[in-house]
Formats: sequence, structure tokens, C-alpha cells
Amino acid sequence: VENYLPFPLQVPYLKEVDKIVYFSYPSQSFAAYEYGELVYTGQTNMGRKADPTPQKLYFTNWKAEETTSTFNDEWELRWNFNIENKEGIGWHQYELPGYPASHSCLRMTEEDARFMYDWADQWKLKGTDNVLAKGIPVIVFGTYNFDGPKPWLQLVANPKALEISAADIEKETAGYLGEIMKAQQNRLSQKNSN
Repeated sequence: VENYLPFPLQVPYLKEVDKIVYFSYPSQSFAAYEYGELVYTGQTNMGRKADPTPQKLYFTNWKAEETTSTFNDEWELRWNFNIENKEGIGWHQYELPGYPASHSCLRMTEEDARFMYDWADQWKLKGTDNVLAKGIPVIVFGTYNFDGPKPWLQLVANPKALEISAADIEKETAGYLGEIMKAQQNRLSQKNSN
């Protein structure tokens, strides 16, 4: 099977992780994994130079089929899944110009945003601000040279220039794995207590 997007089909390191999502700044693409198997991948456009998407571990929290941007109330966002409640960062459907152009959100096609909206888990709250269980982990990684040539221009000379290996995913995840597994255990025990 030929894989035209840069993420690996399997990441053995993730075999204990039920669900996780990665967003790659250099390739402007994302991938969703279940127990180390790629289940979905697509293009994204992330935060522009003035409003970059912070590279770190997030967890999904709330979602809304349609919401309004916190930056501009004329922007309607479909299939929005928030990952940073206080800063208003999430993934959602919006135009993809082909380079980082958002105000730190993670843009997707409508088809991709709809799939991810249904696939990912929300947090579990008690009241309005007591988080009983976080949603699924989301890792934003890599750097983007906003002032240099577009990274994908390298593909002409080297078709594997933006390829992400299973070892790369392991390296990006290792520092967060303890927190990811603790949150997963908590999420599962909350599910089972219902």
C-alpha cells in the first residue's frame, strides 16, 4: 500500500495508547492512531507566524457542530473540537490555503473535521469546571520556517523529505507518555463507572 501522507502506518511504541492525534508543523498534516495503527490522516493548516500553534501536549475537551471564532465573530467554525479551553485552540473545518494561516487553530477539510469530531472523546466534567477525565491526547510538534521556502518544495529533490518515521513519533511522545497513560487510565475508569 502506497502512503502519500507523511505519517507511518504503524507505530509499535503506541500499542498501549487507545487513541492519540499528532499534528506536524513541517508537513502541515495530522494523523490519528488507535493502539499504534494509523486510522485516519489528512492535511491541516496550523497557526500563522503571528499566532503559532504552541508545540506541546494537549487533550481534547469540548466539541460543537458549529461555533463562532473567538478571534472574529464572523468566522463560523464547523465540527469544532477544542483542545485548549482557555486559549480557544481546536481543530475545525475552515479553508486550507496550503500553509500555516490560522490564529493558532488546526484547520481541516470538512470531511476530515467531521470524522475527527465523531472519533475523538470529549472530557468528562463535574459541574462547569471540575475535570473528572481529560479527552484524548493531541501532540503538536515540529517547526516551520515561516520566512524560508515552503517545506514541501523539498519533495521534488527528495520525495521522503517530510516523511515522519515511527522513531520520530516515539521521540515526540516519550516525554509525555506517563501523562498520556495516566489520563487514559482515568478516562477508562470514568467510562466504566457509568
